[in-house]
Amino acid sequence: MKNIIKKVAVCLLPLCAAFSASAQETPKEEDYFRITKVTAPEGILLEVGGLTVLPNGDLGVSTRRGDVFIVKNPTSRRPFFSKFATGLHEILGLAYKDGALYCAQRGELTKLVDTNMDGKADVYETVYAWPLSGHYHEYSFGPKMAPDGSFFVSGNVAFGDEEWWRGESRVPWRGWTMHIAADGSSMEPWATGMRSPCGLSMVNGELFYTENQGDWVGSGGVWQVKKGDFVGHPAGLRWTNQPNSPLQLTTEQLYAQVDPRKVKNAEGRYIKPENVVNEHFKTMYDVKKVIPELRLPAVWLPHGILGISNSEMVAIPEGVFGPFAGQTLVGDQGQSKIMRVVMEKVKGEYQGVAFDFRTGFQSGVLRLAWGQDGSLFVGETNRGWGSAGDANEGLQRLVWSNRVPFEMQTIKAMPDGFEIEFTLPVDKKSAEDIASYSVESFIYKYHPVYGSPTVNMAKCAVKGVKVSEDGLKARIIVENMRQYYIHNITLEGVRSRDNFYSLVHPSGYYTLNNFPDGPKLSLSEVSTRNSTMKAAAAKVAAIGSKASPGAKNEAKPTTPATKPAVSKAVTYEEVKPLLVKYTCAACHNPEKKQVGPAFKDIAKRRYSNDRIVSLIYNPKPENWPGYATEMPPLPQVPKTEALKIAGWINSLR
Repeated sequence: MKNIIKKVAVCLLPLCAAFSASAQETPKEEDYFRITKVTAPEGILLEVGGLTVLPNGDLGVSTRRGDVFIVKNPTSRRPFFSKFATGLHEILGLAYKDGALYCAQRGELTKLVDTNMDGKADVYETVYAWPLSGHYHEYSFGPKMAPDGSFFVSGNVAFGDEEWWRGESRVPWRGWTMHIAADGSSMEPWATGMRSPCGLSMVNGELFYTENQGDWVGSGGVWQVKKGDFVGHPAGLRWTNQPNSPLQLTTEQLYAQVDPRKVKNAEGRYIKPENVVNEHFKTMYDVKKVIPELRLPAVWLPHGILGISNSEMVAIPEGVFGPFAGQTLVGDQGQSKIMRVVMEKVKGEYQGVAFDFRTGFQSGVLRLAWGQDGSLFVGETNRGWGSAGDANEGLQRLVWSNRVPFEMQTIKAMPDGFEIEFTLPVDKKSAEDIASYSVESFIYKYHPVYGSPTVNMAKCAVKGVKVSEDGLKARIIVENMRQYYIHNITLEGVRSRDNFYSLVHPSGYYTLNNFPDGPKLSLSEVSTRNSTMKAAAAKVAAIGSKASPGAKNEAKPTTPATKPAVSKAVTYEEVKPLLVKYTCAACHNPEKKQVGPAFKDIAKRRYSNDRIVSLIYNPKPENWPGYATEMPPLPQVPKTEALKIAGWINSLR
């Protein structure tokens, strides 16, 4: 008997080993990209507004408090900080050129020069100045340098007094990107439609910017910016009648296409526009058919999923961050994280995919700059805006471990679907199963409401998959792809070949501005195996085999003494998937103030469950005046699930 047991045990060893390999826990972001702190001396408050790396490897840091520091040995354990300039006004960008530093203050582009080489700027020179109204929201960003040495800066809109929700351009070139000559001798208005263009970026010699959700902006995203573009927000159109404006589009022409909803109540006060469920609406693409100057996003960054306050965008240099070299990273202030964006040009226009990359920074991520050692400096702040990281400020570094994570390296559009490239070979059995893939598409409204819910959501069936011989590519055939829509491509079932790991980030969001030309796959070339369908068929067969041919369905008698079940309060673990799915967790924390109020503070208001549901569908930001970022409407949350969320919130009383 003992010999039999031994033989069985020996036979089972390979099976156990295989199970052990498949059950390995997938490494996480932090196993590949480590966050370290750049320690500043006591008393220095680094509310970082700008970062630039000097030719000798020193780091230039500008702060929202108006100081500029030079950090020597910034990648060492003991960096040395020296104050280079002070007394400036809310610096939100920093650049180096020909021995001088350039920064954007509220009202001007300033050149800082150390002429006597004592480590301090002794020349503060106005390169170019622009008007200000004095409104708090008139932040200025930049400069970003063009290949010819000229500068780009951008300016936020202000907000109305009575219409406090509506962005407005009170003085010339607010809501614009400005192009300033290298010597400051001239400025040409470049493009308008910006609302809060914090993420002005130069990528491979081309100008891009990232935008935040707000009025007229359904969600954040990445836009290429060419001369004469209108990117969506109407405030800056006020100045297109100026002789140096590069476009002639008027506010009236836009409002003829989209109702600005400037409506007054019986008392003569303007009514804040709110999302209307089941209304007839237009998308940006609908309006572009009539207004060709309207520039669509190259890549949407879905609000609450890939950030809520998108910031600087940088290209990853060659030889840095392994398989992601040549791609781009985008910071996010509200969610204290960095996303990865990969663009391709199709029929002359940029489009592409966005993934999560690294979360967990101590404050809101505003600025990014590459160190000479290949690490990424991350400048942070959250004053006035709030962030997932609860520190008020921070300067950190992101360091690659030199290990390659199992990720989707990129996703490319195909005439009949998408081609997914991986950083490591896939397990072919899992990758050739169409149940491993899911695709759905959606878009946002173009309207004067603050943000937009996801609308026109639709499933896109995956009909087949072809995996390359080396296991590094999978091409999927997808039905119901829609031009100008965002396609959420999720690979929950795909595993790596060597360790059977799941993907670190299983979802990518592809913005399909154009379908590429090229051959389509035939079903004879692909795998159509669907393990979900097979399992469902087996289950039906099993149920059928258990039923007796002549059996009657008899109702079981109920016991009179049985009491009705008492409904149990929903726990956090039960409601957490809903908070993530509907992006509630992007701005709210159960216990502490984040971008929005803590759930326990909402519970203290003693709203009924139905009232909370109505506020999910149409938020009232005036109820929470201490928070700068408005909550967008979320009518897409089914009422049963909204009530579950509301019940959990009220259980926190």
